[in-house]
Amino acid sequence: MVQALVEKEIYLVNEEATVALGAALGKMIPAGAVIFLDGTLGAGKTTFCRGVLHSFDYSGPVKSPTYTLVEPYELAQRTIYHFDLYRLGDPEELEYMGIRDYFSAEAICLIEWFEKGEGVLPQADILVKVVPSGEGRSATLCGLTTNGMNWVDNINE
Repeated sequence: MVQALVEKEIYLVNEEATVALGAALGKMIPAGAVIFLDGTLGAGKTTFCRGVLHSFDYSGPVKSPTYTLVEPYELAQRTIYHFDLYRLGDPEELEYMGIRDYFSAEAICLIEWFEKGEGVLPQADILVKVVPSGEGRSATLCGLTTNGMNWVDNINE
């Protein structure tokens, strides 16, 4: 499991707050960033990804790529790859799909169910843990690299 260097927990009262947190992070992260998302089914991982995409002026639908494994978003400012590895049988399957080509200095990668790709995926900058909490959710942002720590420290609650 990944070891956080800095953590910040934020209570998200509703779906809009989850999108807003994703957008706030999206405005901070540069190309080359890798974000892991952790949480149970329906916890809000894809909703968070929608917020990141909104920060790059994307307003279309955002669905979890559970069956395709990856959904590319070719945007004017950046290419964003949204992965959902829930149905991955073996991490080696990622090698067959050319996973390393997605992790370029020009792209941002958002990865749900990252633990299924353990040993193949690169180091994440941030781990976002989303869990139901009361009427809303709780998001814990964990900085895993120097850049990730800076982004977590500077995110507005």
